[in-house]
Amino acid sequence: MDSIVSGVGVVDKSAAILEAVHAGAESLSDLVAATGMSRATTHRIAGALASHGLLRRTDRGGFALGWRLVVLGRAAESAHGLVEVAAGVLAALRDETGESTQLYVRDGDRRVCVAACESSHGLRTIVGVGAVLPIDKGSAGHVLAGRIPRDGWVASVGEREVGVASVSAPVRDATGAIVAAVSISGPVDRVGREPGRRYGNAVLASADRLGAALAGGGRGAPQPG
Repeated sequence: MDSIVSGVGVVDKSAAILEAVHAGAESLSDLVAATGMSRATTHRIAGALASHGLLRRTDRGGFALGWRLVVLGRAAESAHGLVEVAAGVLAALRDETGESTQLYVRDGDRRVCVAACESSHGLRTIVGVGAVLPIDKGSAGHVLAGRIPRDGWVASVGEREVGVASVSAPVRDATGAIVAAVSISGPVDRVGREPGRRYGNAVLASADRLGAALAGGGRGAPQPG
């Protein structure tokens, strides 16, 4: 399993176990296979994480993400304010374009989806909140890495996933630093092979609106209808 290495062994191992459970590993054998750690080490750390509420034991004796993570996640979201403000912006962009919309933030050499609104089309792209994706593939990855052309938005077709096209633009704070990326994505057959021409300005306007709302403390962000 690919994971960020901090150099603090027990923290890296704990993070690897949490990521493995998030990815679907449940039993101790699943965790050993996913992390590559010894059975004894995996059992010891998973048990400690359960003691702190970061994991919990299931009825079948396996492991699941703990309820303490819900509390911590809500606290982090509240402190940042980004996700709350983004909800209305993503919904408005989804309604304007008809395609699924997402908000990504950078996490080291990866990006994480922290908010999303799904298209109503039967055939649509779905990126779940919490999904961890590469920073070097896909339009949002390029935006978060600062690879943004003069147009202000980035488009990609089939770069991260065959048959999927996306357009992304940066959300900037008051200093101009990139704090997130607003994206739309959909099937190439519907979005087209030049999605930027069709949706670039709308995505950029939404990203700018979100940046302005954040700078104003969340005021003026459109709310979902």
